[in-house]
Amino acid sequence: MSSLGLVGLQWGDEGKGKIIDFLAQNFDVIVRYQGGPNAGHTVYWENFHFAFHQVPSGIINKKTICIIGRGCVIDLSVLKEELNQLPQAKIDYAKRLFIDSKTHLILPYHKAIDKYREEALGNKKIGTTARGIGPCYEDKFARIGIRFGDLNNEEVFGERLKRNLAQKNFLLMELYKAEPLSEKKIYDEYQEYAAFFSDMIIDGSDYINSAYEKNKKILFEGAQGTLLDIDHGTYPFVTSSSPTAGGICTGVGVGPTRIDDIIGVAKAYTTRVGMGPFPTELFDDTGKLLQTRGGEFGATTGRPRRCGWFDAPLVRYTARVNGLKQIALTKLDILDEFKEINICVGYTYKDEKTEDFNPDLCSELKPEYIKIEGWQTSTKTARSIKDLPNQARKYLEKVEELTRCKVSILSVGEKRQDTIINPDFKWV
Repeated sequence: MSSLGLVGLQWGDEGKGKIIDFLAQNFDVIVRYQGGPNAGHTVYWENFHFAFHQVPSGIINKKTICIIGRGCVIDLSVLKEELNQLPQAKIDYAKRLFIDSKTHLILPYHKAIDKYREEALGNKKIGTTARGIGPCYEDKFARIGIRFGDLNNEEVFGERLKRNLAQKNFLLMELYKAEPLSEKKIYDEYQEYAAFFSDMIIDGSDYINSAYEKNKKILFEGAQGTLLDIDHGTYPFVTSSSPTAGGICTGVGVGPTRIDDIIGVAKAYTTRVGMGPFPTELFDDTGKLLQTRGGEFGATTGRPRRCGWFDAPLVRYTARVNGLKQIALTKLDILDEFKEINICVGYTYKDEKTEDFNPDLCSELKPEYIKIEGWQTSTKTARSIKDLPNQARKYLEKVEELTRCKVSILSVGEKRQDTIINPDFKWV
């Protein structure tokens, strides 16, 4: 057992950063396999608070190798800013952070197009972060993208930039009536990045497969969540990549037989940032209390997250898509104050009952709840399941029953030590 994949089971923001940071202490290599700077992973370490958007969350562990895989898209300006905050915490990333040469670059024209396109949608906005993610993935699949390895060849980079910018400036000026972007300015900026990042370029697939053959322990880190998956999520309110377990193979360059295990991460309630359907969303004081107690504001944009009760059929669906038997449940402590807690166990759809979640019908699903008595005492100091209040244990048992997944990791706070591990979990 050498490799573990970690995926989000809701709409992202499930607390993956904390879980990855905790697990990374037991892994040799952490690989981010998809997404871009639209995904923020929050990590609390000692007296520091990090919001990583592109750096794998395992960077805090000083012996861990971190790789940004080819399934990602990368904004070098954002990455450089993130790296510049690490020395203050005495974290040395030299010879520990690498980028696959096939990783596609987000250029300034991607961000400009993303911004103007979203504005043009008016009240039909998707809720993009305007970080250029979608337009960059579009260029990747249109086979005109510029990759990280292209920075090493000034002539190749210059030719591809010239070709692409001619098209993009035409689009910006003619369709969006915006100012054209300067080819020279972009070229000069990226030559500076070429020098800064030159020591980080590798063939990620070769490195990771070699590590696997040497029995190194590898953790594959997903961004966003399954319901934002381009194929399996609540389309069109999704991201432009595959955050599911299946995205690991193409996003890294390993075969499925080299993924030994998968764990999914879900909150003890549900949140969503941006637009799109959300069956258990709360619009009352309870929703506001979840938002306040949970600090539910986007790590990337600062936007308030929409909050609702735990949706068991939704997680059962995402667990099926990812082939899961175990989950990490985060933020149980946020529910500590509630006298009663609801769990969605099914829906009404067109006056008929159903226990199944369907992302294509999501906007028409009306949730059906069961009530669980709250425990109204702190769980933050619990370090084993036995330490939890009786009603909190009942809540976990109901989550396991309804999702058909074992809770292998339970988070009761933001710090590493605020974590309970099931004795059967093999990876710590």
